[in-house]
Amino acid sequence: MARDYSHLLAPGRIGPLELRNRMVMTAMGTMLADPGGMCSERLRAYYEERARGGVGLIVMGSVSVGYPVGASVPRPVAISTDAHIPGIRAVADAVHAHDAKLALQLHFGGLVAMEDMLAGRPVWTPSVPVLKSGDMLDGFLEEELALAPFSRIASVEYKVLTAADIRELVGLYAAGAERAKRAGADGVEIHGGHGYIISEFLSPLTNQRTDEYGGSVQNRARLLIEVLRAVREAVGRDFAVWCKIDSQEFLQDEGISVEDARTTAILAQEAGADAITVSSYHDASQGIGHSHSNIPDPPGLNVPNAAAIKAALRIPVITSGRIEPEIGDRHIREGKFDFLAMGRKLLADPYLPKKLEAGRPQEVRPCIYCYTCVSEIYLCRSVKCAVNPETAFERELAVRSAPARRRIVVVGGGPAGMEAARRLALKGHAVTLIERTDRLGGTARFASIAYEPNERIVHWLERQVHAAGVELRFGTTATPELLKSLHPDEVVVATGAVRPRLPIPGAERANVFGGDEMRQLVLGQDLEALGDKTDWKARLALRAGAVTGVTKDLRAIREASRHWMPLGQRIVILGGELVGLELAEFLVHRDRVVTVLDEAAKLGAGLPIVRRWRVLAELRQAGVTLLPGAREWEIGEGIVSYVNWRHQTRTIACDHVIIARGAMGDLTLAEQLRAAGFAVHVAGDCRGVGYIEGAMRSAAEIAQLI
Repeated sequence: MARDYSHLLAPGRIGPLELRNRMVMTAMGTMLADPGGMCSERLRAYYEERARGGVGLIVMGSVSVGYPVGASVPRPVAISTDAHIPGIRAVADAVHAHDAKLALQLHFGGLVAMEDMLAGRPVWTPSVPVLKSGDMLDGFLEEELALAPFSRIASVEYKVLTAADIRELVGLYAAGAERAKRAGADGVEIHGGHGYIISEFLSPLTNQRTDEYGGSVQNRARLLIEVLRAVREAVGRDFAVWCKIDSQEFLQDEGISVEDARTTAILAQEAGADAITVSSYHDASQGIGHSHSNIPDPPGLNVPNAAAIKAALRIPVITSGRIEPEIGDRHIREGKFDFLAMGRKLLADPYLPKKLEAGRPQEVRPCIYCYTCVSEIYLCRSVKCAVNPETAFERELAVRSAPARRRIVVVGGGPAGMEAARRLALKGHAVTLIERTDRLGGTARFASIAYEPNERIVHWLERQVHAAGVELRFGTTATPELLKSLHPDEVVVATGAVRPRLPIPGAERANVFGGDEMRQLVLGQDLEALGDKTDWKARLALRAGAVTGVTKDLRAIREASRHWMPLGQRIVILGGELVGLELAEFLVHRDRVVTVLDEAAKLGAGLPIVRRWRVLAELRQAGVTLLPGAREWEIGEGIVSYVNWRHQTRTIACDHVIIARGAMGDLTLAEQLRAAGFAVHVAGDCRGVGYIEGAMRSAAEIAQLI
């Protein structure tokens, strides 16, 4: 049955602003601006690509109205002086050239204005905050803490706003909106959420004022209403003005409630807002909170609140939060909201709207919800995407036709090999991909068992390789002799990492599995060997997967593993990086008792910060024992012993041990081929483990060279 996107594709209206469809690129910080808050060419290319892809409205994120005061990151876009207007106008012109509209999100950081703290300026606040302690900092690796700017902040001063200060702040928003209109933008979104200054006034947790700006919801919303009215007076009725608010403060017992948010939304409507963007916030001191509000891991987290708020309004509601397009279309049809805002999805594939419009949803490059994009912001680095290396590198890595057609052989059918083959074929080269197994995917297929979103990018790459006309040779080992017979002009080696047995005492025992053995075991490749060990449901699922091909077998194996797995009840995983933690997640949800050991002081290397916070928290909640700083491992009969950070020897009883570390690059084949006279490029994990993000980026960089 064909999916329906008719409601997403229908025209929409926000006040005076007419939009070609109901898809909005939600505001996101990028740190792509030039010094001084100026729009860079790189930023312009980033937004122009999303406009070219067919989205109806682009909201430029976190545009600072008081820059440098109130800026939350080092390189925000600013609209605090007339000098910022030409850069904004260039972006607006580029967006308009593709029939999309541009709005600026007006922003002032308040308590999270990092640039004020670093410069020694007091941060603006409704009242002196009550500081909370949580596990957020614990999730940073040591090398990340060294990069993070907040590690350089010795102390923070507070500027509790007086009535005069509030008037000044309101004036900053009004002046910024007026400049946005002069710069050619089509509207402004007033950022009233996510822990910034207006949401600090709205939240009963950060607003302890006793004057007319504190206490009741109406008083706490007073700043937002004054900003809305001042902005409307500055820009007139022919310019779209709306606000983003938190519909709830998740993981906060006494924060903003949906009832508070509904009242605030009604007040904003009465003050002249043309729409309400419904978002949410969280307890920022808790690591898991950062993926449990405005950029949620749980699908559709904000939809119930958006529906409750929409029911009280006459103006449109915009919302976002891991909502697949077909689900968003249904929600619009059912009246839960009016516009679907997307962030991560449009980083992964700027052309998602046009592909839906053309009836080709299967061609949309999927977001894998890994949080690579937003995690960069915590380290004050510019945005990037794990599955789309062109994000923020639109000019540098765009696929363009090659000046001459060449014959290219790609060795290895994992993500790096498939992405390199796809890009090279699109450039016009004749590409042959050699894979030693009987299917594509490499180790990412195994990773898809533990983390289902990876399956989507594997299948997308498979479809794209076929569509690009790449010649595929399965069950073939690449040798210098074979390649000589193919006469390639250049060769791309993407054979992945190797996982040698680590010199751990006892690692040779029968109940110990290395990475390759674990893949064989979990993927259930030898179905006959399973015999009567499986129950009928597991056998049926595995056999169904085997006969229906790669598109379905990962799901079949994932389901079958819930009924039977050839592993005992108590599992020790040696290695607490990405692979070890995802395996722990997979196994604990199959009722295993899991312990993870690693020599490192912090677990989760290889996982982006925001996803790492969630994985660590969920593993602890599920009962997984996490033991960082554990060294001198030794595997005995039914036990693993180790030395803890207190220099004490401890033992853990177990049925099986999985060694989930030790992967390393392997340039053996590349060096053999170079010695044989071939022009060789190396992509993906064979040059050093970089996971999917590293695989896709290295493939794109190599494709640019050929």
